[in-house]
Amino acid sequence: MDCTPRVCSLFLVLPILTLISLSQFSDCRSEIRKNPVPKENLLVFTVATKETDGFKRFMRSANFFNYTVKVLGLGEEWTGGDVTKTSGGGQKVRILKQALKSYATEKELVILFVDSYDVIFASGPEELLKKFHQAKHKLVFGAEAFIWPSRHLEIQYPHVREGKRFLNSGGFIGFAPNVYQLVEPWDLQDKDDDQLFYTKTYLDPEKRASLNITLDHRCRIFQNLNGALDEVVLKFEDNQVRARNMAYNSLPVIIHGNGPTKMQLNYLGNYIPKVWTFETGCTHCEKDTISLAEKKDSEFPTVLIGIFIEQLTPFIEDFFERLLNLNFPKKQLRIFIHNTQTHHEQHVWKFIEQHGDKYQSVKVVGPDEEIANADARNMGIDLCRQDVTCDYYFSVDIEVVLQNRDILKLLIEQNRSILAPLISRHKKLWSNFWGALSVDGYYARSEDYVDIVQRRRIGLWNVPYISSVYLIQGTLLQSVLTEKDLYHASNLDPDMAFCHNIREQEVFMYITNRHEFGRILSVANCHTDHLHNDLWQISENPQDWEDKYIHENYSSIIENKILLEPCPDVYWFPIFTERACDEIVEEMEHFGQWSTGGNRDIRIQGGYENVPTIDIHMNQIGYEREWQRFLREFIAPLTEKIYPGYYTKALFDLAFVVRYKPDEQPSLMPHHDASTFTVNIALNKVGVDYQGGGCRFIRYNCSIQAPRKGWALMHPGRLTHYHEGLPTTSGTRYIAVSFVDP
Repeated sequence: MDCTPRVCSLFLVLPILTLISLSQFSDCRSEIRKNPVPKENLLVFTVATKETDGFKRFMRSANFFNYTVKVLGLGEEWTGGDVTKTSGGGQKVRILKQALKSYATEKELVILFVDSYDVIFASGPEELLKKFHQAKHKLVFGAEAFIWPSRHLEIQYPHVREGKRFLNSGGFIGFAPNVYQLVEPWDLQDKDDDQLFYTKTYLDPEKRASLNITLDHRCRIFQNLNGALDEVVLKFEDNQVRARNMAYNSLPVIIHGNGPTKMQLNYLGNYIPKVWTFETGCTHCEKDTISLAEKKDSEFPTVLIGIFIEQLTPFIEDFFERLLNLNFPKKQLRIFIHNTQTHHEQHVWKFIEQHGDKYQSVKVVGPDEEIANADARNMGIDLCRQDVTCDYYFSVDIEVVLQNRDILKLLIEQNRSILAPLISRHKKLWSNFWGALSVDGYYARSEDYVDIVQRRRIGLWNVPYISSVYLIQGTLLQSVLTEKDLYHASNLDPDMAFCHNIREQEVFMYITNRHEFGRILSVANCHTDHLHNDLWQISENPQDWEDKYIHENYSSIIENKILLEPCPDVYWFPIFTERACDEIVEEMEHFGQWSTGGNRDIRIQGGYENVPTIDIHMNQIGYEREWQRFLREFIAPLTEKIYPGYYTKALFDLAFVVRYKPDEQPSLMPHHDASTFTVNIALNKVGVDYQGGGCRFIRYNCSIQAPRKGWALMHPGRLTHYHEGLPTTSGTRYIAVSFVDP
């Protein structure tokens, strides 16, 4: 080998250094216990200057497994820099160094140091100490896939055959003297980087050997999530929940949401440790709750309800009816309404004029004030933030259907800082929460999203995004969320900006599906072209349309034998609410273009009507598609039960509203209908709105002379059921007629 004396001497020295290092390493290995440390000899340290939601979650997991935890730094000002955006965290080392002085010589004591805001225990001290013992080192750090904060140090890292290569300072475990020797040299500033300090110690071969440090390369103790999300899955087994690392087939004891993985940790924290299992359901839902059951009305908390009307919305009168019917003392409620829609001013002021004095106070910001959505939402927040008597702020968008009258009490009793009730569109997966976020901060579907929306998993869920309806504790607004502007952030929509700002403040947002709370309306096709626009919502919002317009006894017609047969093969049953009847009549009168009652009728094919009536066709008011759906959804199912073996798609050529008046057209001559079967719905009340009227089936000499408002007659149209309209003697009679399957 050709070399200079200097180079040759270096090659001669290297083996000696290696032998020395191996010797030191061997000596350290020989000092490690042959048996695991008893759990009584384990002490957990963490640094937390404030009790965030993340810290409380950490402590709950620690208490679940009976760890002994010493919390350092509570109440101190954080001077360690913004570690979410840049390097820092040296304050943790300084505080830990000071705390460890009294333990520096306790050789039997094992110290675990972990972060707390973004850490969860997944198993207990026994498993932790067993795995520490199996590591056969006196000091073990967590490992991760990324090097931080200096990439220049990568070349100095020892290569590993399998596993994570780089040190993470969010968790380490070791014997007390070794841990103290690790932190004792610290003499830097609080804003200096703790991970860089530990990394330089680890990368120094002599220090690594003397302290006997290793990394948990295969995530047996510490699971750092950054760079490992594809490796980690939830494991449900034996009434327990663990995070399994699929790459190394390991079950980590400690889960650390380092870097940009806080939301993924929140997802895991919805299950670990045994927060929710298939066998037990939600195990923490009843913890830290409060009760309003025994309180007098005057003892209820004060709630400011912020109502936001930002777009044209159907069923708005029904919203205010449900608001009025909330099971909560109205004198403990304050109302703030922001309305940008001129069309809805009539609805807002009708509610206020009729019921405003029932509430503690009412404030309205109307369309003429031109306050933007985000600014109005900040205004509502400020009204609560600036009033120490405001216990809760309840934000509700107008498209929310508050179906559960106890919604406010249920949310308050759950006692979470920010809590949203789960609502979704009828029979849709679209809801008011996201289970995860994409890389660009928009919607991503979490693994459990569908199960939560469909209530196959019931509980409380820590989520990254909520909207439409949520409750905020007033104390949170008056302490942690003192920042004025919660609804602006970059170019985000107000709801996304709100959630972004909440996450930035390290406050958890929860969704609860423990009860059925209601639903959310589709507003995409809400128009104001008609007198009663909600009638046109049967396809967009079918459940709300049914609730408003279909008779309350409709669903029990067959079961409760409400179906009557006043004449042979003529069936009589409830179908419409009085409100539906009134609105259909008013819609027709508002349109006003009644036919003349003559035989010539350009509205029908051929232009000639054998048995004319004074009427308005459904297609004249643009309602034929909606009426056809009504017949298909609510008449066709009954037809198949009433006339077995006949199946209908409920098609029609003619559907119309007939008007009978004594001085206009009081009756109708005997006739057959151009249908397989006919549906005839009474739209007003005999004896109140008119006298006389009714229908006589001539072949059977059978008459129905007292038709009930909202009830339908259904009978065959051709051949057998020759019939006539009996005279209306006073007032005005309205009926809705459909010739089905012509």
